[in-house]
Amino acid sequence: MSEFETRSVSRLPGFYRLDIAARRRHLVDTSSVDEERLASIDPGALPIEVADAMIENVIGVYALPFAVAVNFVVDGIETLIPMVIEEPSVVAAASNAARIAWPSGFVTSASRPVMIGQIQITMIEDVDAAAAALSEAASDLLDDARRRLPRLVERGGGPVALEARILAREDSPDGGVVVVHLHVDCRDAMGANLINTLCEALAERVAQIARGRPGVRVVSNLSDERTITVRCHVDDDALAEGGNGAEARAAIAAASRFAELDPYRATTHNKGIMNGVDAVLLATGQDWRAVEAGAHAFAARTGAYRPLAVWRESGRGLDGCLVMPLAVGTLGGALHTHPAARLALELANIEHADRLAAVAAAAGLASNLAALRALATEGIQRGHMSLHARGLALAAGAAGELVEQVAVELSACGDLTTRRAREILVRLTRSV
Repeated sequence: MSEFETRSVSRLPGFYRLDIAARRRHLVDTSSVDEERLASIDPGALPIEVADAMIENVIGVYALPFAVAVNFVVDGIETLIPMVIEEPSVVAAASNAARIAWPSGFVTSASRPVMIGQIQITMIEDVDAAAAALSEAASDLLDDARRRLPRLVERGGGPVALEARILAREDSPDGGVVVVHLHVDCRDAMGANLINTLCEALAERVAQIARGRPGVRVVSNLSDERTITVRCHVDDDALAEGGNGAEARAAIAAASRFAELDPYRATTHNKGIMNGVDAVLLATGQDWRAVEAGAHAFAARTGAYRPLAVWRESGRGLDGCLVMPLAVGTLGGALHTHPAARLALELANIEHADRLAAVAAAAGLASNLAALRALATEGIQRGHMSLHARGLALAAGAAGELVEQVAVELSACGDLTTRRAREILVRLTRSV
């Protein structure tokens, strides 16, 4: 039986105090994951031969910590959230924010998983005529596109729309330029490969219709038709934790408004969101760089860089809402080759792309809440630096129980340097 006297999957008080073996035993006890499956996240679990097949010029394997964030309820389902990240405090902060949001949890809604492929046509003599001809041919082009993806169409996806946009008039350096946007419902795939293949297959015909030259044919990572919305509500009592909940609520709402007014603050605000999102995407083998690019472009879609999440006071509590593009997949990519990515999906009980997007976005909103709450109350450094002290203790050569002892002394003295950590370690070792 697990160390926790609870049937909860994710509400795990004191989980961080357990040693690694005990944490893993609990996961085996409460999930569908067999103990043997956890070997995929052991040191050295990715064979060099597999790594060599994944990318080019491989000379080794670079490891990062694989953790689970606890206390999450996403759309009424208790969820352990896999996270891969090197930065201290991110997992702890997200777990703590999920704990205070526990009564209502995180509620999400996803748009249809539509991605956009772009076919650029240049050197057009009459862009207005080209755009009109492409609009007239849109139905035939869509039929052609659907015939090329029969299995995706059978699953309810496939090309759904085609539009032509004029980008430059005939006197530009590239002549007249029109871009055709092909909108494709990718279902449970992220979709980049299938869309790139489709755009390349249609490019010559599109160029002929436009009477121009085919240019760039590729997916767009501004997936603004494939968005996820996540909301949560936190009461003053949960925000308080020994302080004044009403004051914390007002301060968090004020910090949100600060980000809405200032792009310098909004950038850091959004970085905190992506701490949670990226860690989930990395754990599950997603193209997190594509999501990052799309998220920041989406944040600037009005012409000013804005926060992806906002917080508003609501009675004796806070309402938070995050909206962002989130193109992910549970088919293809690294999931074919990386066993840890498949394990991450299994730990979170994720089978479909919309659920993966929901879980990643919930981690992002939780990370944002944790950061704003820390900034509004004790400051961002207190929790972060206490965890950073453990890393310094390890760097100084501490092992076993000495790691925590050195970290505690480092935090207490405020001199968080490797030099001071070594001095403390030497003294503690001599006293043993």
